[in-house]
Amino acid sequence: MERREFLKSAAIVALSSTLVPYSDAVDTASGMPYRTLGRTEAKVSLVGLGGHHIGRSYVSQEDSTRIVHTALDSGINFLDNCWDYNNGLSEERMGIALKDGYRQKAFLMTKLDGRTTKAAQDQLEESLKRLQTDHIDLIQIHEVIRMTDPERVFAPGGTLEYLEKARKEGKVRFIGFTGHKSPEIHLHMIETATKHNYTFDTVQMPLNAMDAHFDSFGSKVVPVAKKLNMGVLGMKPMGDGVILKSKTVTPVECLRYAMHLPVSVVITGCDSMQILQQALDTAKNFRGLSETEVSAILNKTQTVAQKGEFELYKTSHNFDGTYQNPQWLG
Repeated sequence: MERREFLKSAAIVALSSTLVPYSDAVDTASGMPYRTLGRTEAKVSLVGLGGHHIGRSYVSQEDSTRIVHTALDSGINFLDNCWDYNNGLSEERMGIALKDGYRQKAFLMTKLDGRTTKAAQDQLEESLKRLQTDHIDLIQIHEVIRMTDPERVFAPGGTLEYLEKARKEGKVRFIGFTGHKSPEIHLHMIETATKHNYTFDTVQMPLNAMDAHFDSFGSKVVPVAKKLNMGVLGMKPMGDGVILKSKTVTPVECLRYAMHLPVSVVITGCDSMQILQQALDTAKNFRGLSETEVSAILNKTQTVAQKGEFELYKTSHNFDGTYQNPQWLG
């Protein structure tokens, strides 16, 4: 083996050994594994249904309802959404699907962009109406993608001031934050919270086989979040399909790799029954990955991941809704 290949293999082995797999007790029901959502102690399905895809123009209301109903009937209980997804259509469609007793089956999460109490209140109230519910199980501060976001969130008259009020009023149960730009921004948010004697219930971030090699949320943020017993939500297991364009890993490999990490739930978008069934089958058959399997996936993605060209949410503004629409911040 040439020196370069030897060093490459050694690096992969070292990286895979630092990725501590999920090890807490796992409950199952209807064949679906459930994990504990950190300090909330809620039990959530290993795979969560992303909200963006059901509001896309090529997905009908009937199909989106069928996807949500099938997911909930098949053991998925974690539903993801956001106030700004598809100009509110994603929440509206999910609200329609949650009628007739389906709301009771769901651990419902949505997000908001507002960085002021007024903007946060307006957006939460609108989300409650669209989702046709009187409370959100988990509300998350969306797109923490600027180093100045934490200060705005914790400032007097900022986001958190209103969300804690909403929690006391019973409109939300738990509070977290999301972002996809940089691990350093996530860490700054957690550090800012600590300075205010506050701990978020959850944190959401991109966790996938590319992230492991480039400006990694998995290696930098997850260990900190776990120490604080925050629920870790993994998103973008396939980078909204961009990772698949690298032709290095399959959709199932992407899902299995993300499920192997110390996350409570892996959120994945499903725009068809076929894609939903793929996610269901992968979750229900998941029994963990061996070190050899982890190393094989990381070895396949190492070279193409070096510059972040398949993680555009980190390296471009393509995924930054609040960059394109700063008025959403308030």
